[in-house]
Amino acid sequence: MADATKPSTAAPETLLTMTKENLESGLRGVPVGYCTTSAVEADKGLFYVGNPVEAIGHRDPEEVIYLLLHKQWPTADQRAAFSRELAARATVEPGVFESLKALPRHGHPMKWFIHAINVLGMFSTSKGDYRTDCMDLIAKIPTVTAAIFRLRDAWGAPIAPRSDLGYMENFVHMLGVPGLSAPQNAKLVKLMRVFEVAHLDHGGGNLSTFTGKTVASGKADMYESILAAMAGLAGPLHGRANQECLEFINECVASVGAANLTAEAVRVMIQKKLDAKQVVYGFGHAVLRVEDPRARLLRTVGEDICPDFPLFKMVKLLAEVVPPILKSNPKISNPYPNVDSASGALLQACGLIEPEYYTVLFGMSRTVGIAAQIVYERCEARGGKGVPIMRPKYFYSPSGTANGEAIIAGSG
Repeated sequence: MADATKPSTAAPETLLTMTKENLESGLRGVPVGYCTTSAVEADKGLFYVGNPVEAIGHRDPEEVIYLLLHKQWPTADQRAAFSRELAARATVEPGVFESLKALPRHGHPMKWFIHAINVLGMFSTSKGDYRTDCMDLIAKIPTVTAAIFRLRDAWGAPIAPRSDLGYMENFVHMLGVPGLSAPQNAKLVKLMRVFEVAHLDHGGGNLSTFTGKTVASGKADMYESILAAMAGLAGPLHGRANQECLEFINECVASVGAANLTAEAVRVMIQKKLDAKQVVYGFGHAVLRVEDPRARLLRTVGEDICPDFPLFKMVKLLAEVVPPILKSNPKISNPYPNVDSASGALLQACGLIEPEYYTVLFGMSRTVGIAAQIVYERCEARGGKGVPIMRPKYFYSPSGTANGEAIIAGSG
């Protein structure tokens, strides 16, 4: 019997029989390789190197990053050495900040984020060494992310990293959110430690990860590959969904009223939205058929740092009320909350009130997992030869599938 607490590891002998239905389907379910960092199991959840993410969500982010990179937990000495290495690499060249200062402030923050990764690559001296660039990028991405907040919103000059702080403690220090009290700052640290772990990786086939690895397969360097991945993450069907979900939760609170946050009021409101064929954000998942464990993980943080915050109350009520309603629709395969259902509300509660930045925070975290996967595909796969350049096959058809028929015969 399969162990529900562990991901499956064996690839089936017969992976897939290709049919016309597999074409123009976004490669859904088409196997293309191995992922050494994480697994998404439809009926089990998300695992990092065999560990359920919900079980390790409160561990130190640096330990979990080490796990993704080295496929084992660090010893005390390894942990200390890893922290020193991250701290030594965390400083960003002033030219990166000067480049950011020249950007127009009306662009979406993800455009700033993508630009920053590109400029970081211009200052790289590794000559394309994927392992070195992986560590450099992981160390520097919190520094440059914090600078984007500060420069774009005129909070002040970038704040230098400190060698005596942990990975996310340092990030919150470099953010220096104006007007945040010491207790609020401590809550933001608590949230960002778990937020970071929850978003680090998500299997090998999601859009941003697959895009980054595809670009790297042409031997683009780590920075070029990650900026391409982040362009994929920026879309509203991927990373920007957390921004849209927060806007939805705000709308829900406004609809029922902050003084009327009851299960019945929310149930009536959601049913009206569904009857009007409006989208209910924060529910469902492309792979999972159980509740996203990251949603539960983040709700435990919310219970600790902001139990009475109206947006968080709405998050909990939606998690209670929506699944039974959606289950009545046989076309819905996953009626449960996903990670985006809670993240935005918690960030709001901790003082990061601009939802446009939430995808940037997602990207800061996901850079780690994608970079680790690129190292495997470029340096370790196929006995060190690396995965070949991506080159899927397309069949010629003048009208595509517009006429209901795709041309499969003749491989040419």
